[in-house]
Amino acid sequence: MKSRILLMAFLFATVLSAQERMELVPCGDFEHWESSQIKESRLLGGHTKTFYKMGGVWDCSNAHAKALGVEKVSVSVRPEKRGSGYCCRMETTLEVVTAIGIDLKALATGSIFTGKMLGVVGMKHSTDPNSAIDMGVPFTKRPTALVLDYKAVIQDKKAVYANAIKKVKELDVRDEGHITIILQHRWEENGHVYAYRVGTGVKKIDKTTADWVNDYRVPIEYGKPAVIKPYNALCNNRQKTRNSQGKMVCIEEVDWRGDLTPTHMIIQVSAGSMKPFMGCPGNVVWCDNIRLAY
Repeated sequence: MKSRILLMAFLFATVLSAQERMELVPCGDFEHWESSQIKESRLLGGHTKTFYKMGGVWDCSNAHAKALGVEKVSVSVRPEKRGSGYCCRMETTLEVVTAIGIDLKALATGSIFTGKMLGVVGMKHSTDPNSAIDMGVPFTKRPTALVLDYKAVIQDKKAVYANAIKKVKELDVRDEGHITIILQHRWEENGHVYAYRVGTGVKKIDKTTADWVNDYRVPIEYGKPAVIKPYNALCNNRQKTRNSQGKMVCIEEVDWRGDLTPTHMIIQVSAGSMKPFMGCPGNVVWCDNIRLAY
């Protein structure tokens, strides 16, 4: 009798496995990159840097900034060889810029996301980098999980804060990478963009891996999660989008509604999980083959 039950359980699991299908997120294999050569201002040394942008529904934290006639490039995301193809490498970097004989330090956390970064960012974005990101893409399906390959180097030391300052400030906290998928049902009223949170999936990357972790699953929980933590709570001021008048506004999440059909999807993979200009230099996360399971 016991062996029959085990056999039935095995057959049931096999059928479920056979029924699951995977869909690659467009350009989620990271074989499609655009690059350009940008020369920074002579005031900053006049270096020429390779600036990378991503294809499909993806964009990244790489930034081309212009302020008061000064041009600066930050590259924290780039392609890297993996086997016969490429993967995506995200790194938290502490850049040192010398201007008028003064060394200024700025921290940039490598991050990729579904959405669009403004082509050139200006002074007004320096205090709120999220105001330069139109976060999320149209999406109307209900996947069960986000699936990807990843590996990581996570430093066992304290994070720092540096926003074009002379002296780096040490923070009494350790930074971690993260993988997030958020499904939203959005609508607009009087220029405001509101959203119900339909589905949520979050995983922290809190330790170094020995090698690639293939087919890693981030289950999507529909409706209100059983446990709400700061990293999966409703957000009203972190993410922004462009409204029908062309203005960048906050996405105001008002409640949990797992019964609704999504209108937008946000996927983000990052070498850090802290606020802008905070993080741990040396944290690196690689990812490849980002898919959705159904």
